[in-house]
Amino acid sequence: YCVEFRTESLSHHCALENRPYAHWMQYLREGHTVCVACQPPAMNTDTHRCAGDGHNADGAKILHWEAIGNSQCQGTWKKIRQLEHCSCPLVHSFIFT
Repeated sequence: YCVEFRTESLSHHCALENRPYAHWMQYLREGHTVCVACQPPAMNTDTHRCAGDGHNADGAKILHWEAIGNSQCQGTWKKIRQLEHCSCPLVHSFIFT
C-alpha cells in the first residue's frame, strides 16, 4: 500500500544536500504532496504495516519524517490518504524504511 502526505515543513539541510545519490532531497518543498510506498522489508510481518505510516492519524495530526542518508534533512507532514493500490508518480515518490 501507499500513503499520500502533504509536506508541512522541512529543514534547510535538505536543500544543501549535494551528494549524487541524495540529490532528490533538494526537490522537497513545503506544501507538495508526496507518495510513500510500504514494501517489505520495512513492513512489519505481524501487522503488515510500515512504522510511521500514520495509520491511526487523521488529516489534522502532524507527523515527523527524516531522510535516510542525511538525518538533518527532516520535517513534518500530514496524512492525506492511504491507497491500497499504489499509483505513485515517478516524481515525489518514496519508500518507508
